[in-house]
Amino acid sequence: MPENEKWQEQMLAVVGPKGFIRAGDDMAPWLTDWRGRYTGTAAAMLSPATTQETSEILRIANDNAIPVVPQGGNSGMVGGATPDETGQSIILSLRRMNRIRSMAPEDRLVVCEAGVILQNLHDALAEKGQRFPLTLGGKGSATVGGLISTNAGGTQVLRHGTMRSLVAGIEAVLPDGSIFDGLAALKKDNRGYDLKQLFVGGEGTLGVVTAATLKTVPALVDRCVAWAAVDSTDKAYQLFRFLDSRAPLSLEGFEIIPATCLASVLRHIPDTRSPLKGTHRWHVLIEIVRDQTDAQDPRSVIEALLAVALERGLIEDATLATSEQQAEDFWKIRDSISEAERANGPALQHDISVPVAGMAQFINDAAPVIEAKFPGTKVAAFGHMGDGNVHLHVKAPSGAQAKIWETEYGNQITPLVHDLVIAAGGSISAEHGIGQSKRTELERLSSDARLTMLRAIKTAVDPKNIMNPGKLVPLASSQSGS
Repeated sequence: MPENEKWQEQMLAVVGPKGFIRAGDDMAPWLTDWRGRYTGTAAAMLSPATTQETSEILRIANDNAIPVVPQGGNSGMVGGATPDETGQSIILSLRRMNRIRSMAPEDRLVVCEAGVILQNLHDALAEKGQRFPLTLGGKGSATVGGLISTNAGGTQVLRHGTMRSLVAGIEAVLPDGSIFDGLAALKKDNRGYDLKQLFVGGEGTLGVVTAATLKTVPALVDRCVAWAAVDSTDKAYQLFRFLDSRAPLSLEGFEIIPATCLASVLRHIPDTRSPLKGTHRWHVLIEIVRDQTDAQDPRSVIEALLAVALERGLIEDATLATSEQQAEDFWKIRDSISEAERANGPALQHDISVPVAGMAQFINDAAPVIEAKFPGTKVAAFGHMGDGNVHLHVKAPSGAQAKIWETEYGNQITPLVHDLVIAAGGSISAEHGIGQSKRTELERLSSDARLTMLRAIKTAVDPKNIMNPGKLVPLASSQSGS
């Protein structure tokens, strides 16, 4: 029996026919990334149902030096869960590991497996009067394991932080098949490095996250969502500081949206309409919440604050959602921007962060530099201004053909954007990860110290380089073929 058939038969014996796919057509949906930019091939796709099965798969893969590409909901933005074109790797799908193992509302903790879909987690916790305070547009497909592996952010980071802040414990399988049991939610643990945090944002390069203990918060009593118009990014920043200083414990969302992005949504997304009349250069989506009955009513809070903001000239106009449906309609506009921008024509997307205090100035300075250097392009910056993270899209000139334009200009525009970000003290990846799309730029822009540590950790934990090779960590040339 050929060696490749031998290890495949061993893996089949571990997961059974239900967890083993070898036919190309059956694997096809999982071989291309969500954006459609990367397509690879794989020898097989394995779907273990337990941590022990995952352990056995990795042990066999390690013994045979088989590359392993862990995959959650396959909704990532940087090609981090897509195999290469050699066909030598296996995809390790965690979708069958979708149990919520336990919920402890009194401790504000939930233990769930990596394949649990975010929306399902929200629904299960709601029944217990709790919520997991992280949400994003892809909540219907994104999985807990994927969110951990990319250190996902979303629209509630302002108050609750990224996944790194919300993970209290992790269970993971290392490349050799050994199991790291770190699920205990210890408030104090001084046994050296915080090993669980190596897997948060690790993009599957050190092992496979199989389960996690996550922090929860009380379900909302109510919320108020407001839509305001401002005439500049500077006014938007001043408005954020004003609201944050007066309602720091209830301000949960603060999103900035330019007029161009709003217009794209209204043009391409059905059942959307502008919350405000008239023309405004910038819009801000604000959410004030209450999760304790004795706290002040969110509507009265934001109503009073926006009245003062209007008097001070911070805003041009504002409206409050009058129902939960209207609140969802406001958020639909924000969550649909990426989809609308894709329909609007080719663009290069950049997920970047700079210090919060410098975001307005960064947008003001970067846009004209990019548009001047690449005539015909238009820059659109939108997103989580309150936590210093915007999605900066560089739109192609009118009439440009997507593939040709991206091939010709992508390798010029993206480095320019990243240079501007680094000069502003920022990061080239705020919440989407590095994957394969940003690995070269990470190497170009990182200090020797950062690269040395990344490579040393990767080599120590995964000496055979079987875990998601070609992603995140820019290996030295001597290691790249190992």
